[in-house]
Formats: sequence, C-alpha cells, structure tokens
Amino acid sequence: MRFVSTRGTAPAVTLSAAIRAGAAPDGGLYLPEQRPTADIDPALPLPEFAARFLGPFFAGDPLAPDLQAICSGAFTFPLEIATLPDGRRALELFHGPTGAFKDFGARFLMECLDRLGDPAHPLTVLAATSGDTGGAVGCAAEGRSSVRAVILYPKGRVSPFQEHQLTCWNAPVRAIEVDGDFDDCQRLAKAAFADPAMTKALNLTSANSISIGRLMPQMAYVAFAATRIFAETGQNPGFVIPTGNLGHGFAAVYARAMGAPIGPIVLATNQNRTLADWAATGTYQPRASIATIANAMDVGAPSNFERLIALDPAQRDVSVELVTDEAIKARILADQADYLWCPHSAAAAEAHARLPKAQRTERPWLIAATAHPYKFADVIEPLTGKAIEAPPALAAILSRPSHKDCIAPDLSALEALLTVPA
Repeated sequence: MRFVSTRGTAPAVTLSAAIRAGAAPDGGLYLPEQRPTADIDPALPLPEFAARFLGPFFAGDPLAPDLQAICSGAFTFPLEIATLPDGRRALELFHGPTGAFKDFGARFLMECLDRLGDPAHPLTVLAATSGDTGGAVGCAAEGRSSVRAVILYPKGRVSPFQEHQLTCWNAPVRAIEVDGDFDDCQRLAKAAFADPAMTKALNLTSANSISIGRLMPQMAYVAFAATRIFAETGQNPGFVIPTGNLGHGFAAVYARAMGAPIGPIVLATNQNRTLADWAATGTYQPRASIATIANAMDVGAPSNFERLIALDPAQRDVSVELVTDEAIKARILADQADYLWCPHSAAAAEAHARLPKAQRTERPWLIAATAHPYKFADVIEPLTGKAIEAPPALAAILSRPSHKDCIAPDLSALEALLTVPA
C-alpha cells in the first residue's frame, strides 16, 4: 500500500514514511493510493479487530509484522456502548488514561513512532492542541526512548483540568503555552513543518489529526462499534460525532467508504461555523476560531477538510449541525437525570435530538461521548449544582506536578525554545 497527498504533487510513500512525515511535502495530507476494503470479523475483541481492519493499510510496510503488537499496546482500555433509558446509545470513548477519545489515536501513533524512531536521535512529535489531544499525546509519549513530545496549547483557551493534564507529564514531554488561540498553535506547527532546516534539526513529526497514524485507529474503533450494533440489530447505525479539526468525523466517513456497516453521519459543531456554512452553501471559507464551552472543537480552519473533499461526493455525504453554547448547556441540563454529557458530547446529543423523528427511529444511532464530564467540571457543575466525581485515572493526574514554557505565537520563539534542553 502506498500513500498519496491530497494536493497531488508529492510522490507516493510507504505507510511508515507517511506516519513519520505527518503532512506531505506539498502541504497536503496523506491518504491511501487505493481505498482499502474493510476486513471485518464481529467476533473479535477490539485489538484483534483493529489489526484485521487496518491490515490493508500496513500491507508491505516495515511496520506490518508489528501491527498486532501496536494494536495490543494501543487498545488497552474498553470502548463501551451505554444505552440510555429512552433508548439512545452513547458510544463512550473516554475510558482511557486521559479520559478522552484522543487516547486511542495518540497511543496507537506513539506505538508506531517509537518503532520508527532512533534513541540516538529521537523523533520530536509537535502537537497543537485545542484541549484533549495534547494530554493524550503527553501521556502516550511519557517514558519512551525513540520519540519525544512537544505540546502547543492556547493560553486561556483550555479548562483548568485540561491545562493540568497538558503540563503534568515527565520526560520526554514538554508543554508550551502559546499566547494566542488554537489556530495560532496550528499555524505554528504547520510553519515548523514547512521549515526544512527546523524539521531536520529537530526530527519533527506530527501527532495531530493531520497524521494518518492518528486517523487509522479511529477508523478501526468506529467500525468496531458499528459492527457490534449491526450484529445486534441487523441495521447500519447512524453516528453523531462532535467535530473540530474534522479528524474524528473523517475517520467515520472513511471507515464507511471502506465498507464498514455505518449509516448516516451527522457532524456536530459548536459556534465555529466553517463546516456548517460549507454544508449549507457548498462554499468552504476558513475563519478565525472563537472560544466556546466546547473548547476542543474551537477550530475555524479544520485541517481534515482536505481529506473529506478528496473523496467522491457520495462517499463524503454528511450533514452538519451547529450547536450554540446555550443549546449545549440546555442539553446537559435536560439529560442530566439519565446521562451526564461533557460539552462536546452534549453538542452531539443535541444534534441527534434535532433529527426528524422518522430519521431518529428508522435505525439505531450512536452518539459519540468523546470526553469524561469531569474534565469540564468548571462548566458542568455550576449548571447542575452537583459535584462530578473524578474517575481513578483522572484523579491520579491531579496529584502530578505541573510544568510549562510560555511563548508568543512566533516561529522563531518556538525554535529558540526547542533548541534549548528542557
């Protein structure tokens, strides 16, 4: 299997090279040269299911012999499907060590990169985060020998718990607070990758959803969940997925294109309306991000739109529902007796509630619950008036010391910092 750029001018590369590079040299994002066909066995547990499903991506690659070990090292925690009293299903993706769906992708990617790196000259994973990615990447990178992690996050744009989770990891992890928004962090990361000298000197690679290594495990667990529901009901479930940089949503779209039993896909966005406007008008117009209570979705220029638009129109068929902060709060309050959503998951639950009744009832739906509500206690507890108990994994994070560096949103400031040992 070879991988090609969405922009069409970079040479085709192996999977290992695509994972190692993050973005293609022409600025595009990697996709398989030929779309794989899903190999699905509903009887398999998640690690084995993922290895089979992702096998075609790894065909002929040096990482292929390690695929089962990579999946076993990444999928070490459960994926749960909770059925609410009214019959709705929540796809719980927050049972990993940092309480968010990003744990799946970050751990899978680090398993790959640690095998591709060299302890004498480790890879540097540069990750811009709007909330959850950085914590998952830091946790997954801690203690590794062939890869280190550098996390860029926006000052004042993450929750207090998220900031602690971004800044609590030991070597080889470094957290950098950027005096700007997420788009500034993402621009810094892209500028670093576009600088050949900096990329070579620091051995840079990416852990954001521009990396095909982040998307593959998401494709696998979405297909796994869909297969479980199909085996139970005989119907292809619909998915409602909160989205910011569009990696999670695209993973579901691509898994469906591969043949996974997935029905309609609804993307829930917050007040960053780039995708909603594109769905309504057909015109894609990036804009500056705005801050919302669903902060991990505060993205005004979603990188994975390049991948989505590269698919045939029938394959990329999605609907987009914009959910305001007020509607997110109302959904949390309306459902709290039966289920407590984080703000991002509440956006998805609200988008599901807005579907026409006939569409909601014609098939089962999975609402992606992407983060544990404790991570957003500062938003939820004042709404509900009730304290949220930290699960054991997140309680353990609170006992860790925090350490960070601070820079302006300037590439020279980032380069200067990274050339000095932590």
